[in-house]
Amino acid sequence: MTEIDRRRLLAAGGGVALAAGLATACGSNTGRGGGGSGTEISQWYHQYGEPGTERAVKRYAAAYRKANVSVQWRPGDYDRQTAAALLTDSGPDVFEVNGPLLDQIQGGQVADLTEVVEPVKDDFNQAVLAPKIWQDKIWGIPQVVDTQVLYYRKSLLKEAGVRPPETLDELVDGAKKLSDRKTKGLFLGNDGGVGVLGGTPLFAAGLSLISEDGKVGFDEPAAARALGKIRQLYADKSLLLGAPTDWSDPAAFVQGLTAMQWSGLWALPQIKKALGDDFGVLPFPKDGSGGRPSVAVGAYGSAVSARSRHKAAATAFAKWLWVDRTDFQEDFALSYGFHIPARTSLAKKAEQLREGPAADAVRFATDHGYAEPLLWTTADRTAYQDALSRIIKDGANPESELRTVVRKVNAELQRVKKKVKEK
Repeated sequence: MTEIDRRRLLAAGGGVALAAGLATACGSNTGRGGGGSGTEISQWYHQYGEPGTERAVKRYAAAYRKANVSVQWRPGDYDRQTAAALLTDSGPDVFEVNGPLLDQIQGGQVADLTEVVEPVKDDFNQAVLAPKIWQDKIWGIPQVVDTQVLYYRKSLLKEAGVRPPETLDELVDGAKKLSDRKTKGLFLGNDGGVGVLGGTPLFAAGLSLISEDGKVGFDEPAAARALGKIRQLYADKSLLLGAPTDWSDPAAFVQGLTAMQWSGLWALPQIKKALGDDFGVLPFPKDGSGGRPSVAVGAYGSAVSARSRHKAAATAFAKWLWVDRTDFQEDFALSYGFHIPARTSLAKKAEQLREGPAADAVRFATDHGYAEPLLWTTADRTAYQDALSRIIKDGANPESELRTVVRKVNAELQRVKKKVKEK
Protein backbone atom coordinates (compact mmCIF):
# COMPACT_ATOMS: atom_id res chain seq x y z
CA MET A 1 0.00 0.00 0.00
CA THR A 2 1.45 3.39 -0.96
CA GLU A 3 1.66 6.31 1.45
CA ILE A 4 -1.22 7.99 -0.41
CA ASP A 5 -3.29 4.81 -0.07
CA ARG A 6 -2.79 4.92 3.68
CA ARG A 7 -3.97 8.52 3.78
CA ARG A 8 -7.07 7.46 1.88
CA LEU A 9 -7.77 4.66 4.29
CA LEU A 10 -7.04 6.33 7.62
CA ALA A 11 -6.46 10.05 7.43
CA ALA A 12 -10.08 11.02 7.86
CA GLY A 13 -10.26 9.16 11.17
CA GLY A 14 -11.01 5.52 10.65
CA GLY A 15 -10.33 4.66 7.28
CA VAL A 16 -11.79 6.60 4.44
CA ALA A 17 -10.70 8.93 1.69
CA LEU A 18 -9.01 12.25 1.58
CA ALA A 19 -9.26 13.91 -1.79
CA ALA A 20 -5.86 12.69 -2.92
CA GLY A 21 -5.76 10.19 -5.78
CA LEU A 22 -4.09 6.84 -5.63
CA ALA A 23 -0.49 6.51 -6.78
CA THR A 24 0.20 5.15 -10.24
CA ALA A 25 3.73 3.93 -9.97
CA CYS A 26 3.38 0.37 -11.22
CA GLY A 27 0.86 0.63 -14.05
CA SER A 28 -2.03 -1.69 -14.70
CA ASN A 29 -1.44 -5.42 -14.79
CA THR A 30 -3.85 -8.26 -15.33
CA GLY A 31 -3.13 -11.79 -14.21
CA ARG A 32 -5.18 -14.93 -14.56
CA GLY A 33 -5.40 -17.58 -11.92
CA GLY A 34 -4.72 -21.14 -12.98
CA GLY A 35 -6.15 -24.57 -12.35
CA GLY A 36 -9.77 -23.61 -11.84
CA SER A 37 -12.98 -24.74 -13.49
CA GLY A 38 -14.38 -23.05 -16.58
CA THR A 39 -16.10 -20.28 -14.61
CA GLU A 40 -14.34 -16.93 -15.12
CA ILE A 41 -14.20 -14.50 -12.19
CA SER A 42 -12.57 -11.06 -12.24
CA GLN A 43 -11.08 -9.64 -9.05
CA TRP A 44 -10.01 -6.00 -8.63
CA TYR A 45 -7.47 -4.53 -6.20
CA HIS A 46 -6.41 -0.94 -5.74
CA GLN A 47 -2.72 -0.48 -6.44
CA TYR A 48 -0.58 -1.43 -3.44
CA GLY A 49 2.94 -0.03 -3.38
CA GLU A 50 4.55 -2.70 -1.22
CA PRO A 51 6.84 -5.04 -3.16
CA GLY A 52 5.47 -8.54 -3.60
CA THR A 53 1.80 -7.74 -2.95
CA GLU A 54 0.70 -8.07 -6.56
CA ARG A 55 2.52 -11.38 -6.99
CA ALA A 56 0.98 -12.62 -3.76
CA VAL A 57 -2.64 -11.94 -4.73
CA LYS A 58 -2.09 -13.57 -8.10
CA ARG A 59 -0.64 -16.59 -6.31
CA TYR A 60 -3.74 -16.78 -4.11
CA ALA A 61 -5.98 -16.64 -7.19
CA ALA A 62 -3.97 -19.35 -8.93
CA ALA A 63 -4.42 -21.63 -5.93
CA TYR A 64 -8.20 -21.56 -6.26
CA ARG A 65 -9.55 -24.66 -8.02
CA LYS A 66 -13.27 -23.97 -8.41
CA ALA A 67 -12.99 -21.08 -10.89
CA ASN A 68 -10.47 -19.20 -13.02
CA VAL A 69 -9.78 -15.93 -11.21
CA SER A 70 -8.40 -12.99 -13.19
CA VAL A 71 -6.68 -10.40 -10.97
CA GLN A 72 -6.61 -6.77 -12.06
CA TRP A 73 -4.36 -4.16 -10.44
CA ARG A 74 -6.16 -0.82 -10.75
CA PRO A 75 -4.01 2.34 -10.60
CA GLY A 76 -5.55 5.79 -10.48
CA ASP A 77 -8.66 6.79 -8.54
CA TYR A 78 -9.78 3.32 -7.56
CA ASP A 79 -12.96 4.38 -5.73
CA ARG A 80 -14.22 6.27 -8.75
CA GLN A 81 -13.30 3.43 -11.09
CA THR A 82 -15.20 0.83 -9.12
CA ALA A 83 -18.20 3.10 -8.55
CA ALA A 84 -18.54 3.57 -12.31
CA ALA A 85 -17.84 -0.07 -13.19
CA LEU A 86 -20.46 -1.40 -10.76
CA LEU A 87 -23.14 0.38 -12.78
CA THR A 88 -22.31 -1.74 -15.82
CA ASP A 89 -22.22 -5.42 -16.73
CA SER A 90 -18.46 -5.23 -17.33
CA GLY A 91 -17.44 -4.49 -13.74
CA PRO A 92 -15.55 -6.81 -11.39
CA ASP A 93 -17.08 -9.88 -9.78
CA VAL A 94 -15.02 -9.53 -6.59
CA PHE A 95 -13.40 -6.25 -5.59
CA GLU A 96 -11.80 -4.32 -2.78
CA VAL A 97 -14.02 -1.70 -1.20
CA ASN A 98 -13.22 1.18 1.08
CA GLY A 99 -15.93 3.79 0.64
CA PRO A 100 -18.54 5.02 0.11
CA LEU A 101 -19.98 1.55 0.78
CA LEU A 102 -23.35 2.89 1.94
CA ASP A 103 -24.10 4.33 -1.50
CA GLN A 104 -23.25 0.98 -3.10
CA ILE A 105 -25.40 -0.92 -0.63
CA GLN A 106 -28.39 1.37 -1.06
CA GLY A 107 -27.89 1.29 -4.81
CA GLY A 108 -28.12 -2.51 -4.84
CA GLN A 109 -24.59 -2.81 -6.23
CA VAL A 110 -23.03 -5.18 -3.68
CA ALA A 111 -24.09 -8.65 -2.60
CA ASP A 112 -25.10 -9.67 0.91
CA LEU A 113 -22.22 -11.69 2.45
CA THR A 114 -23.81 -12.30 5.84
CA GLU A 115 -24.09 -16.05 5.39
CA VAL A 116 -20.39 -16.56 4.66
CA VAL A 117 -19.11 -14.22 7.40
CA GLU A 118 -21.56 -14.98 10.21
CA PRO A 119 -19.87 -18.20 11.43
CA VAL A 120 -16.62 -16.29 12.14
CA LYS A 121 -18.08 -12.83 12.71
CA ASP A 122 -16.84 -12.58 16.30
CA ASP A 123 -13.26 -13.32 15.21
CA PHE A 124 -13.00 -10.16 13.13
CA ASN A 125 -11.80 -6.90 14.63
CA GLN A 126 -15.20 -5.43 15.46
CA ALA A 127 -14.18 -1.83 14.82
CA VAL A 128 -13.38 -2.52 11.16
CA LEU A 129 -16.24 -4.96 10.65
CA ALA A 130 -18.88 -2.48 11.85
CA PRO A 131 -18.66 -0.16 8.80
CA LYS A 132 -19.33 -3.18 6.58
CA ILE A 133 -22.68 -3.84 8.31
CA TRP A 134 -25.97 -2.23 7.27
CA GLN A 135 -29.42 -3.22 8.53
CA ASP A 136 -27.91 -6.25 10.30
CA LYS A 137 -26.37 -7.61 7.09
CA ILE A 138 -22.68 -7.87 6.24
CA TRP A 139 -21.64 -6.43 2.86
CA GLY A 140 -17.86 -6.73 2.91
CA ILE A 141 -15.14 -8.91 4.45
CA PRO A 142 -12.29 -6.96 6.15
CA GLN A 143 -8.89 -7.94 4.74
CA VAL A 144 -6.29 -6.27 7.01
CA VAL A 145 -6.32 -3.56 9.67
CA ASP A 146 -4.26 -0.38 9.40
CA THR A 147 -4.05 1.71 12.54
CA GLN A 148 -2.51 4.93 13.81
CA VAL A 149 -0.49 5.39 16.99
CA LEU A 150 1.45 8.11 18.78
CA TYR A 151 5.19 7.39 18.55
CA TYR A 152 7.38 8.98 21.21
CA ARG A 153 11.15 9.10 21.64
CA LYS A 154 11.93 7.73 25.09
CA SER A 155 15.28 9.49 25.51
CA LEU A 156 13.96 12.90 24.49
CA LEU A 157 11.01 12.72 26.85
CA LYS A 158 13.21 11.54 29.71
CA GLU A 159 15.74 14.33 29.10
CA ALA A 160 12.97 16.94 29.17
CA GLY A 161 11.27 15.46 32.23
CA VAL A 162 8.11 14.68 30.27
CA ARG A 163 6.21 11.48 30.89
CA PRO A 164 4.43 9.71 28.02
CA PRO A 165 1.12 11.63 27.81
CA GLU A 166 -2.00 9.90 29.04
CA THR A 167 -4.33 12.90 28.65
CA LEU A 168 -4.75 15.54 25.97
CA ASP A 169 -3.71 18.22 28.48
CA GLU A 170 -0.48 16.31 29.11
CA LEU A 171 0.08 16.08 25.36
CA VAL A 172 -0.33 19.85 24.96
CA ASP A 173 1.92 20.65 27.92
CA GLY A 174 4.51 18.02 27.05
CA ALA A 175 4.75 19.05 23.40
CA LYS A 176 5.40 22.64 24.44
CA LYS A 177 8.09 21.60 26.89
CA LEU A 178 9.75 19.35 24.29
CA SER A 179 9.96 22.09 21.66
CA ASP A 180 13.20 23.98 21.13
CA ARG A 181 15.21 25.36 18.22
CA LYS A 182 16.17 21.93 16.91
CA THR A 183 13.17 19.78 17.78
CA LYS A 184 9.42 20.27 17.91
CA GLY A 185 7.30 18.46 20.44
CA LEU A 186 4.79 16.87 18.08
CA PHE A 187 4.23 16.16 14.38
CA LEU A 188 0.64 15.74 13.20
CA GLY A 189 1.40 16.37 9.56
CA ASN A 190 2.46 19.45 7.66
CA ASP A 191 -1.06 20.88 7.88
CA GLY A 192 -1.06 20.77 11.67
CA GLY A 193 -3.25 17.66 11.90
CA VAL A 194 -6.10 18.75 9.62
CA GLY A 195 -5.69 15.79 7.30
CA VAL A 196 -4.85 12.99 9.68
CA LEU A 197 -6.78 13.61 12.89
CA GLY A 198 -10.35 13.33 11.66
CA GLY A 199 -12.62 12.22 14.46
CA THR A 200 -9.80 11.05 16.74
CA PRO A 201 -10.01 14.02 19.18
CA LEU A 202 -13.79 13.58 19.38
CA PHE A 203 -13.47 9.92 20.33
CA ALA A 204 -10.76 10.88 22.83
CA ALA A 205 -13.36 13.15 24.44
CA GLY A 206 -15.76 10.23 24.79
CA LEU A 207 -17.86 11.19 21.77
CA SER A 208 -18.36 9.76 18.28
CA LEU A 209 -19.08 10.87 14.73
CA ILE A 210 -22.44 9.13 14.52
CA SER A 211 -24.05 7.67 17.64
CA GLU A 212 -25.31 4.11 17.86
CA ASP A 213 -28.87 5.36 17.46
CA GLY A 214 -28.00 7.11 14.21
CA LYS A 215 -27.68 10.71 15.40
CA VAL A 216 -24.86 13.26 15.40
CA GLY A 217 -22.39 12.01 17.99
CA PHE A 218 -20.46 15.19 18.77
CA ASP A 219 -23.11 17.82 19.46
CA GLU A 220 -21.63 18.31 22.92
CA PRO A 221 -19.45 21.00 24.58
CA ALA A 222 -16.70 18.40 25.04
CA ALA A 223 -16.13 18.36 21.26
CA ALA A 224 -15.28 22.06 21.09
CA ARG A 225 -13.03 21.78 24.15
CA ALA A 226 -11.04 18.94 22.60
CA LEU A 227 -10.59 20.70 19.26
CA GLY A 228 -9.63 23.87 21.09
CA LYS A 229 -6.72 21.98 22.63
CA ILE A 230 -5.54 20.87 19.18
CA ARG A 231 -5.60 24.54 18.21
CA GLN A 232 -3.52 25.29 21.32
CA LEU A 233 -0.78 22.96 20.06
CA TYR A 234 -0.67 25.01 16.87
CA ALA A 235 -0.77 28.35 18.69
CA ASP A 236 2.02 27.28 21.08
CA LYS A 237 4.24 26.51 18.06
CA SER A 238 4.65 23.01 19.47
CA LEU A 239 3.82 21.38 16.13
CA LEU A 240 6.37 20.55 13.47
CA LEU A 241 5.27 22.13 10.18
CA GLY A 242 6.96 22.00 6.78
CA ALA A 243 8.75 18.69 7.31
CA PRO A 244 10.36 17.06 4.23
CA THR A 245 7.76 14.27 4.35
CA ASP A 246 4.24 14.11 5.77
CA TRP A 247 2.69 12.29 8.74
CA SER A 248 2.56 8.86 7.11
CA ASP A 249 6.37 8.77 6.76
CA PRO A 250 8.49 8.42 9.94
CA ALA A 251 11.46 10.39 8.58
CA ALA A 252 10.85 13.45 10.77
CA PHE A 253 10.65 11.30 13.89
CA VAL A 254 13.68 9.18 13.01
CA GLN A 255 15.77 12.26 12.18
CA GLY A 256 14.99 13.91 15.52
CA LEU A 257 12.92 16.75 14.07
CA THR A 258 10.11 15.87 16.46
CA ALA A 259 9.95 14.13 19.83
CA MET A 260 6.50 12.66 19.14
CA GLN A 261 4.70 11.82 15.92
CA TRP A 262 1.22 10.57 15.05
CA SER A 263 1.65 8.02 12.27
CA GLY A 264 0.68 4.56 11.13
CA LEU A 265 1.66 1.11 12.29
CA TRP A 266 3.34 0.60 8.91
CA ALA A 267 6.11 2.98 10.05
CA LEU A 268 7.10 0.79 13.00
CA PRO A 269 9.68 -1.48 11.27
CA GLN A 270 11.51 1.55 9.85
CA ILE A 271 11.50 3.28 13.24
CA LYS A 272 12.68 0.11 14.97
CA LYS A 273 15.55 -0.27 12.53
CA ALA A 274 16.67 3.33 13.05
CA LEU A 275 16.10 3.79 16.79
CA GLY A 276 16.26 0.33 18.31
CA ASP A 277 14.36 0.39 21.60
CA ASP A 278 14.43 4.17 21.99
CA PHE A 279 10.73 4.63 21.23
CA GLY A 280 7.31 3.64 22.41
CA VAL A 281 3.76 3.89 21.13
CA LEU A 282 0.55 5.21 22.67
CA PRO A 283 -3.06 5.72 21.67
CA PHE A 284 -4.25 9.29 21.22
CA PRO A 285 -4.63 10.52 24.83
CA LYS A 286 -8.06 10.80 26.41
CA ASP A 287 -9.62 14.17 27.14
CA GLY A 288 -11.78 15.06 30.11
CA SER A 289 -13.46 12.90 32.72
CA GLY A 290 -15.60 11.14 30.11
CA GLY A 291 -12.81 10.62 27.63
CA ARG A 292 -11.03 7.49 26.51
CA PRO A 293 -7.84 6.65 24.60
CA SER A 294 -8.48 6.61 20.88
CA VAL A 295 -6.90 5.19 17.71
CA ALA A 296 -8.20 5.31 14.17
CA VAL A 297 -8.41 2.01 12.33
CA GLY A 298 -9.37 1.24 8.77
CA ALA A 299 -9.66 -1.77 6.53
CA TYR A 300 -10.20 -2.42 2.88
CA GLY A 301 -12.75 -5.18 2.49
CA SER A 302 -13.60 -7.75 -0.14
CA ALA A 303 -17.03 -7.32 -1.70
CA VAL A 304 -19.01 -9.06 -4.45
CA SER A 305 -20.83 -7.22 -7.22
CA ALA A 306 -24.59 -7.72 -7.20
CA ARG A 307 -24.49 -7.51 -11.02
CA SER A 308 -22.00 -10.34 -11.37
CA ARG A 309 -23.11 -13.05 -13.79
CA HIS A 310 -21.38 -15.52 -11.47
CA LYS A 311 -22.44 -14.12 -8.11
CA ALA A 312 -22.54 -17.50 -6.35
CA ALA A 313 -19.09 -18.44 -7.66
CA ALA A 314 -17.71 -15.00 -6.77
CA THR A 315 -19.13 -15.25 -3.25
CA ALA A 316 -17.60 -18.71 -2.84
CA PHE A 317 -14.20 -17.38 -3.89
CA ALA A 318 -14.40 -14.39 -1.52
CA LYS A 319 -15.28 -16.77 1.32
CA TRP A 320 -12.44 -19.13 0.41
CA LEU A 321 -9.83 -16.36 0.37
CA TRP A 322 -10.93 -14.07 3.20
CA VAL A 323 -12.69 -16.50 5.57
CA ASP A 324 -11.26 -19.99 4.99
CA ARG A 325 -7.64 -19.40 3.97
CA THR A 326 -6.25 -17.92 7.16
CA ASP A 327 -2.72 -18.71 5.95
CA PHE A 328 -3.18 -16.38 2.98
CA GLN A 329 -4.78 -13.77 5.24
CA GLU A 330 -1.79 -13.77 7.57
CA ASP A 331 0.62 -13.69 4.63
CA PHE A 332 -1.21 -10.74 3.06
CA ALA A 333 -1.12 -8.75 6.29
CA LEU A 334 2.48 -9.29 7.35
CA SER A 335 4.69 -10.45 4.51
CA TYR A 336 4.56 -7.36 2.26
CA GLY A 337 4.06 -4.52 4.72
CA PHE A 338 3.18 -4.18 8.37
CA HIS A 339 -0.52 -4.51 9.09
CA ILE A 340 -2.70 -6.25 11.64
CA PRO A 341 -4.66 -9.25 10.36
CA ALA A 342 -8.39 -8.51 10.37
CA ARG A 343 -9.01 -11.71 12.35
CA THR A 344 -8.16 -11.26 16.03
CA SER A 345 -7.08 -14.88 16.36
CA LEU A 346 -4.44 -14.34 13.66
CA ALA A 347 -3.33 -11.04 15.16
CA LYS A 348 -2.77 -12.69 18.54
CA LYS A 349 -0.59 -15.49 17.19
CA ALA A 350 1.41 -13.48 14.62
CA GLU A 351 5.07 -13.64 15.65
CA GLN A 352 5.83 -10.10 14.42
CA LEU A 353 3.06 -8.66 16.61
CA ARG A 354 3.65 -10.49 19.88
CA GLU A 355 6.25 -8.28 21.58
CA GLY A 356 7.17 -4.66 22.24
CA PRO A 357 5.53 -1.67 20.57
CA ALA A 358 3.95 -3.87 17.88
CA ALA A 359 2.07 -5.84 20.53
CA ASP A 360 1.06 -2.58 22.20
CA ALA A 361 -0.32 -1.30 18.89
CA VAL A 362 -2.39 -4.45 18.39
CA ARG A 363 -3.81 -4.05 21.90
CA PHE A 364 -4.64 -0.39 21.28
CA ALA A 365 -6.39 -1.21 18.01
CA THR A 366 -8.40 -3.94 19.73
CA ASP A 367 -9.27 -2.01 22.90
CA HIS A 368 -9.51 1.57 21.65
CA GLY A 369 -9.89 1.34 17.87
CA TYR A 370 -12.64 3.19 16.04
CA ALA A 371 -13.49 3.37 12.35
CA GLU A 372 -15.58 5.90 10.53
CA PRO A 373 -19.18 4.66 10.70
CA LEU A 374 -21.09 3.68 7.59
CA LEU A 375 -23.39 6.69 8.01
CA TRP A 376 -20.48 9.16 7.93
CA THR A 377 -20.70 10.33 4.32
CA THR A 378 -18.22 12.08 2.06
CA ALA A 379 -20.17 15.33 2.52
CA ASP A 380 -19.96 14.96 6.32
CA ARG A 381 -16.24 14.35 6.14
CA THR A 382 -15.61 17.37 3.94
CA ALA A 383 -17.64 19.71 6.16
CA TYR A 384 -15.91 18.49 9.32
CA GLN A 385 -12.41 18.65 7.86
CA ASP A 386 -12.95 22.17 6.53
CA ALA A 387 -14.08 23.23 10.00
CA LEU A 388 -11.09 21.51 11.59
CA SER A 389 -8.76 23.44 9.28
CA ARG A 390 -10.30 26.76 10.27
CA ILE A 391 -10.12 25.88 13.97
CA ILE A 392 -6.51 24.69 13.95
CA LYS A 393 -4.92 27.09 11.48
CA ASP A 394 -7.06 30.21 11.75
CA GLY A 395 -8.15 30.06 15.37
CA ALA A 396 -11.83 29.99 14.43
CA ASN A 397 -14.30 29.46 17.26
CA PRO A 398 -14.76 25.70 17.75
CA GLU A 399 -18.35 26.02 19.00
CA SER A 400 -19.63 27.95 16.00
CA GLU A 401 -17.67 25.86 13.52
CA LEU A 402 -19.06 22.64 14.96
CA ARG A 403 -22.61 23.97 14.94
CA THR A 404 -22.31 24.35 11.17
CA VAL A 405 -20.99 20.81 10.84
CA VAL A 406 -23.79 19.43 13.02
CA ARG A 407 -26.37 21.01 10.70
CA LYS A 408 -24.69 19.45 7.67
CA VAL A 409 -24.51 16.00 9.26
CA ASN A 410 -28.15 16.17 10.34
CA ALA A 411 -29.13 16.99 6.76
CA GLU A 412 -27.09 14.05 5.45
CA LEU A 413 -28.67 11.69 7.97
CA GLN A 414 -32.11 12.80 6.81
CA ARG A 415 -31.10 12.20 3.20
CA VAL A 416 -29.95 8.67 3.97
CA LYS A 417 -33.09 7.89 5.96
CA LYS A 418 -35.23 9.20 3.11
CA LYS A 419 -33.53 6.82 0.69
CA VAL A 420 -34.28 3.94 3.06
CA LYS A 421 -37.97 4.87 3.16
CA GLU A 422 -38.10 5.18 -0.63
CA LYS A 423 -36.79 1.66 -1.01
